[in-house]
Amino acid sequence: MKKYRCIRRVPSLVRPAACLHEECGVFGVYSNNPELDVAAAAYYGLFALQHRGQESCGIFVSDRGVPAGHKAKGLVKDVFTKDILAGLGQGKMSIGHVRYGTTGGNSSRNAQPVHVNHSNGSLVVAHNGNLTNAGELRRQFEMQGCIFHTTSDTEVIAYTVTRERLQCGSIEEAVSNAMRVLEGAFSLVLMSSQKLLCARDPLGFRPLCIGQIGESYVFASESCALDAVGAKFVRDVLPGEIVVADPDGLRSIDTNCDPARKKHMCIFEYIYFARPDSVIDGNSVHISRENAGKILAMEYPVDADVVIGVPDSGLDAAVGFARQSGIPYAIGLIKNRYIARTFIKPDQSDRTDSVRIKLNPVPAVVKGKRVILVEDSIVRGTTLNRMVRLLREAGATEVHVMSAAPPFRHPCYFGTDVDSRDNLLANQHETYEDIAAALGADSVGYLPVEELRKLVKPKQGICNSCFTGNYPVRIPTEPLKSKFERPIEK
Repeated sequence: MKKYRCIRRVPSLVRPAACLHEECGVFGVYSNNPELDVAAAAYYGLFALQHRGQESCGIFVSDRGVPAGHKAKGLVKDVFTKDILAGLGQGKMSIGHVRYGTTGGNSSRNAQPVHVNHSNGSLVVAHNGNLTNAGELRRQFEMQGCIFHTTSDTEVIAYTVTRERLQCGSIEEAVSNAMRVLEGAFSLVLMSSQKLLCARDPLGFRPLCIGQIGESYVFASESCALDAVGAKFVRDVLPGEIVVADPDGLRSIDTNCDPARKKHMCIFEYIYFARPDSVIDGNSVHISRENAGKILAMEYPVDADVVIGVPDSGLDAAVGFARQSGIPYAIGLIKNRYIARTFIKPDQSDRTDSVRIKLNPVPAVVKGKRVILVEDSIVRGTTLNRMVRLLREAGATEVHVMSAAPPFRHPCYFGTDVDSRDNLLANQHETYEDIAAALGADSVGYLPVEELRKLVKPKQGICNSCFTGNYPVRIPTEPLKSKFERPIEK
C-alpha cells in the first residue's frame, strides 16, 4: 500500500481519498396568490442558485395548464431580460433550472427544464443529480420507438414518468412508480397541468427543501434560494419522499421512504457545492466548512505568519483554521467577480486561461510572510499551482496548501462531471511531498477522510465515494459520457 505523508504533519488517521466537480440547481413555485409573479420568483430563485450551474438556465410557467418557457445557454441575468420574463405570462406555477453539464455535455439542447407532451397532457421536469442506469433505460426506450431530442438523462426521467402516467390514475402515482425504476441521484421538480411536485431519491444524494410564502409553496435545491424570494423555510424533503402542491394545498407521499435505509447525502455539498448561507438537512454549510478548517489546523500544525483562503469556497475553512491555530487570518487573494468558477469549466484550456485573470494576491498581506493557503479541495491542481506561483511572485517566503477535503481519487456517478481518474492530481503522485512539489508549495495537507462525519450531524449518513471508492449503489460499467456522446451540435 502506498504511504502518504505531509511535511510537518502530526500523527493522524489520514488515508488517501478524493475531491470533486459541479452540478445543477432546481426551483419551483406553486402560487395561491394571484399577485405573486411566479416567473419573477423563479428568476430570483435561480439567481440565488447560479453558483450551482453557469452553462445554461431555463424557466417554464404554467398558465391554465399550458406551459410556456424559455431556456438557453448563459447566465440567468443574461438569458432572462424583462421582455422574456413578461413573455412567459402569468400563471399559478413556475419551474426553473440552472445547469452545469454532467451527463450529456454542454449543448444548448440540454438546457433544462425538459418539456414533453403526452396523451394526458404535458410534463415539465428539472433535475439535479445523475442517473446511474440512464444508459440502460435510454436504450430500452429507443428500442421501443422513443425519439430523444437531448443527450441528457433528464429526458430519460421525463420519458419514464410519462410512460408510467399512461398506466396509472395520477401524476403523483406515476412519479412514485418511476422512482422505483430510476437509480442513482435525483432531486426533481416536476410540473403537470395542475400540480407542482418535487421528489428526492431514496438515498438523498442531493439536497431539496420546501419553503412557504403565505399560502404559496416553493421548492429549491438550497435554502438560500428561499431567502432570495422571501420564503420561510419549512423543511427538507425526505429521501424517497414526493411532495405535491395543488389547489388542495401541500401533501406528502412517503411510499418510497425507508427510515431504516441509510442516507447518503453528498459530502461535497458542504465542502464546495452549496452556498455558505444555506442550511442542508439541518447542517449549516458555513459551520461545516469552518469545522473542516479547525480539523486541518489540529492535523497540520504549521509555523506560519498568516492564513488566507481561496475565494469563495475556501474562506470559511480558512477562518476555522486561523481560529484553531491562533495564526492571524487575512484576505490575501482578491477575486474578479466577473469571472465564473474555473473549477466547473468543461474544457481544460478554458480553465487555465480563466485562472490567469480570476485571482490576484494582496502584496501587503503576503510579502515576506509564511502563508497558509486554504482551499476547499484539490482536484487537478491547475488553479492551485497558478495561485502558489502568484503568491511567491507577490513576495511570500513559504506557501503551505491545506485542502478542506481528502484527496480526490475516484469518479463520481451521482451528479458531478468527473468520470475519469486520469486528470486527478492525487492519482498522479505517490506522496503528499510529491503533490506539494507539483503545486510548487512547501507542504500540503488534506482533511482526513475519517473526519468527514464531523462536518455534519453525528447520525447523518454521507456519500464519500469520491474519496473512498465505496459506492452505495450499483454504478455504470462504462463511463457516463460514452453512453450519450452524439455530435448533435458543432
